[in-house]
Order: sequence, then C-alpha cells, then structure tokens
Amino acid sequence: MSEKILRTEYSEEMQKSYLDYSMSVITSRAIPDARDGLKPVQRRVLYDMSELHLDHDKPHRKSARIVGDTMGKYHPHGDSSIYETLVVLSQDFKKGMALVDGHGNFGSIEGDGAAAMRYTEARLSKISMEMLADIGKDTVDFVPNFDETEKEPVVLPSRYPNLLVNGTTGIAVGMATNIPPHNLREVINACICVLDNPEATLPDLMEHVKGPDFPTKGIIMGRSGIRAAYATGRGRLMVRARTEFEEFGKDRTRIIVTEIPYQVNKRMLIKNMADQVEDKRLEGISDIRDETDRNGMRIVIELKKDANPQVVLNRLFAQTQLQTTFAINMLALVNNQSQPKILSLRHILDEYLAFQEEIIIRRTKYDLRKAQERAHLLEGLLIAQDNIDEVIKIIRTSYDNAKENLMSRFHLDDVQAQAICDMRLIALQGLNREKLENEYKELEERIAYFNKLLSDEEMLRGVLKDELTAIRDKYGDERYTEIQDVEDEIDIEDLIEEEQCVFTLTQAGYIKRTPVSEYAAQSKGGMGKKGITTREEDYVVDVFTASTHDYILFFTDTGKVYRKKGYQIPESGKTAKGTNIVNILQVEQGERIQTMVHFRDFTEDEVYLFMVTRNGTVKRLAASALKNIRASGIRALRLDEGDETVKSTLIERNLRLVVYIARRFENTGI
Repeated sequence: MSEKILRTEYSEEMQKSYLDYSMSVITSRAIPDARDGLKPVQRRVLYDMSELHLDHDKPHRKSARIVGDTMGKYHPHGDSSIYETLVVLSQDFKKGMALVDGHGNFGSIEGDGAAAMRYTEARLSKISMEMLADIGKDTVDFVPNFDETEKEPVVLPSRYPNLLVNGTTGIAVGMATNIPPHNLREVINACICVLDNPEATLPDLMEHVKGPDFPTKGIIMGRSGIRAAYATGRGRLMVRARTEFEEFGKDRTRIIVTEIPYQVNKRMLIKNMADQVEDKRLEGISDIRDETDRNGMRIVIELKKDANPQVVLNRLFAQTQLQTTFAINMLALVNNQSQPKILSLRHILDEYLAFQEEIIIRRTKYDLRKAQERAHLLEGLLIAQDNIDEVIKIIRTSYDNAKENLMSRFHLDDVQAQAICDMRLIALQGLNREKLENEYKELEERIAYFNKLLSDEEMLRGVLKDELTAIRDKYGDERYTEIQDVEDEIDIEDLIEEEQCVFTLTQAGYIKRTPVSEYAAQSKGGMGKKGITTREEDYVVDVFTASTHDYILFFTDTGKVYRKKGYQIPESGKTAKGTNIVNILQVEQGERIQTMVHFRDFTEDEVYLFMVTRNGTVKRLAASALKNIRASGIRALRLDEGDETVKSTLIERNLRLVVYIARRFENTGI
C-alpha cells in the first residue's frame, strides 16, 4: 500500500487551522446567541440541571454532581469552566436575574472566590423555569452531543429577553462582546411596544428602556452613551458610585459610599484608595474603613478637618474606581448561530421577537398534534362504549387476534384498537360516555383554537404579548441604577465629525465609505488613482459623495428599502474592496442592492422617490413616507412575479421625467 503525502504551504495550513480555531471560539465558546442570550456552556449547565429535575421548588444538589453530569454528557472541556459558569450564573451582583439558586459560598462582591464544588449546592432559580419552559414541546431543535450518546438543545426557549436582562461578556478571537444587564420590566415593555407598533423608532423604545440596570446599582452619568449604544451597538457609559456627605464629631465631614459601579471589586477599591492616601496622591483623607453589614454597603471615608469635601470627592472620582467607564459592545450570534453581528437595541428586539413567534408556532403545532391524537383515540373509545358488551365478548373470545377482530368489526384503526385492548376489562366496563363526550368536545374546541392561532399572525402576536406581560408582572421590579442628566451633554452625531465621503457599492454587494480628502486633486494630464480593489468579475454599480450625517437609502431588486446614516457605513481606504452589505443590513437571502440614494432631511415636502421596474412599472413616493424604517427594512414597491426594480432616484415635485425602455429582440440577439 503506497503512502500518499499531501504537500501544502506551512503558512496556508496555519492560516486555515487558526481560522477554524477562531470560528470555534466565536460560535462555541465566547459569544452568546441573540435568541436566548447564552453561551454554549451556560446553556448546557441549565439544560443538565433541568434534566436532573433541579427545579426551584426541589432540594439543592451538590455542585460537583451537576458539574460531573454536565461534563460527562454535554461539555467535555474540563470541570473548572463548568463550575465557574455555575458560580457566575448564581451571583446576583453580576446578573440582572440570577439563573441559578446557589446554597453555600458562591463568592462575593468583595472579590472572594467560591468554595470548592464539593462544598456548595445549587438548583435552578425561579426565573430559569421561564428559560426552559415548553422545551419538551418540540419548540427548539436538538443536536447530538459530542459523542452522539445524548441530544442537547441548540438554543433554549427563553420566554423573556435574557440577552438584555442578564447581559454578558466574552472575549473571542478578533472580537469581544460586552452587553450590560437591563431591567426586565423595561425590556419587556419595549418588546410590547414593537409588537404594538412595528414602526417604533429608537426614541419610542427609549421611552421604555431607559438604559442599563446594574445589580450593584450606582449612577449612570448622562444619556448620550446609552443612545449611541442602542443606535449602533457600541457606546461608553460613565458609571459613578452613590455617595453622600455625613457630619460627625466637631465640624468634621465624612463621605459615605453606599453603592459602587458594576464589576468593581470592593476590597480592591478600598485598598487602592488607601494606597493613594499613603503615597500622598490623595489628600484630605484621615481614615478609610468598611462598615458593610447585612443591612447594605457602607464604605466610610473620613476627611481631615480643613479638607473641602467636594474637592476630595471629585479627586476620588477621577483617581479611583468610584467612577468607571463601561464600554458597551453588543455583539451576538444571529442567523442560527452562524454569524456574529454588532446589534442595535431594535435589532436585538427584532431577533428575539421573531424567535418567540417561532417558539409559539412550534409549540402550537405540537399541542395540535397531541390534541388530534387524543381526539382520535376518544373516537374509538366512544365506539367501544356504545358497543361495550360486544367489545368485551370479542376480547374474551379472541386469543391472538382481538385487535384485528375489533378493527374489522367496528372499522377502527390500529391505534384505536390497541388502546381498547390495552385497557383492563374493569376499566373498559366503567367507561363513562358523558365524561368521554365532554373531553372530546373540549378537544375539538382546542383543535379549532390551535388551527386559528396558526393561521392568524395578529392573534399569534397577541398571545406573545400576553405571555410577555404575564412574565413582566410576575418577575418585574423597579430599576436599581439611576440615570442622571449631565449639562451640555452631546448627542452621538456630535461625537462624529461631519465630513464629505465617497460611498461606493459593487455588484457583488461590497460597500465602503472613503473620505474625499484621500482623493487628492490632480493637475492637468494626471493619470488618475485607483479608487477600489474589486474581486474578479466584480465591478462598481453605484458611487457618489455625501456627508457622514446624511441618510443613505438602499433599494433592493425586490422593492424593499433599508436605511443607514453615513457614519454607520464602515470606513475603508480608497483601494480596499469594502465590507459585504450583509454585515450592515438585514437583507434577505438572494436579495440584492440595486441603488443607493442619499439626502439630509425626511421632512422636505417637495422631495420624492421615483422607482422603475424591469417590466416598466413606475412609482412616485414621498420621501417623508420612509421616515421610520425598521432594521429589517420596509417594502416600498410591490412587484409582479418575475419583475424587479432596476432604478430608484430622488426627484422634485415639478420635475419632468423621460424613461427610456430598452427592448431585446430575441431573433436578432439585439
């Protein structure tokens, strides 16, 4: 047998191997799914606890048992990562709604680590039951585990928006996610807002979601960072401790800290302040001590007699973690865990609501199937009850063929006949017709309701709204974190310099934004400069100059319109090919961008959009009609089968138009 050797470049093999590794880290370890907000190890821990029946009303079980079972069945990557996940899921100072109810030492805000897994116990928290609700009703897909001996869920049903409520943090290869926790009541109210008004804008959503809600409370300074994060998926928040001045002794003042910023280690905070006082970097402080007890946090900072309390406090904010910056980066996996994307608030809500509608549809189909099977069985039992004496006689006189005789005599099918044969004779004699008929009638009503629900999208959204409302009313509470307005606060667009850029789109769907300054003016006889590098057989289909603060409208061949601000298009050099449009817009499979249009203000009454299709259909639409466009786009033109839009442009009300139609003569090839 001859040995076959495959020769390859070392660099190519390293590149391929590292790419495979990085994708594995992204999709299978560090980045959460937008639907349930969980990473694979978190999902496996919760599902395994569900399989062990560790519900919130059951006794706690040793953490070592949970870790071992999870590792043996679903997550063969070491017990330490599983236990660390279990610990974090139980820490109410890290999660908005803890998913695990821990018993024992699971760490503290002081920075203490959890006790060894052999000492601690755990079970699912009450809210976790909503994460796993209806998982047995074919609501989610299951896949084989690592050794194909078990099945595990691809995603949990997550009946509340866990990605926002609990937040997450993770570092992958070349990307990271950092989503802060939010208030459950506010997030569900935003979901209901979208269900009631699919055209809801960001300001509409921010009427409900005020901002992140940290379990350690604290104060968020200003709203511009919140709005930036919700609009683009990225933003920076300034989070400050809650402090107050307290008089003591004779003309003495002390600063009392009762809340600290999220993810700040209290012990290290106090140590850092003490070190700075000792090194003379902080002045005016005579003593620092921790008086925290079961009644709440209390860090006491005593000031010297001649110190100015406000000056000292300001220096503490500037030099210690009494004031921190939280960088939001809302990255999650979409399209069934296949693609990591930076998501805006509206995009996260849209992904979640679409998933929940699918959950309800799959659950309803399951319930419908079970109801139909039971109704079918009852039909056979009703026949048996009507002929009870003859049925009993057939069963008594038949040896091996009772089922076949019943099927032949009463025209029953295999399922109905088997159910009758499986019943004990005393139970068969005791069949109550009235009880059977009432159950059958109830099943008929349920079947009719399920069929109606599956055919009525508005009714389905109503069911989703009712279920979300019930969860909100059951688990919702007031927000912890205060948001303070800051004078002279700037908006997100004020943080982005306005400049003229060249926007370029290729036929293959690559788009980029390049500052005009990169295209230097050339003298007479200039040879020109390369403006874009395209792939083989790709070419530029649209190019224009616009401001970073202009709106860019994207018209597709299917008649849909998407919208972005100029600064939301990634900037690239003049020779770069750009970014694929699917990473920026939620275009559907096979949908292609035909035209880009830009303008500044949607309120101009004299501005219209003019669209032409390949079959010669034309339409004029007021630009103001596209003022509110959700992330999934809006249909501006309905097309006949086989037709597509070929051109869209801006026009004024009184503009005269001439449309040239090119016709192909098949016989001549023209």
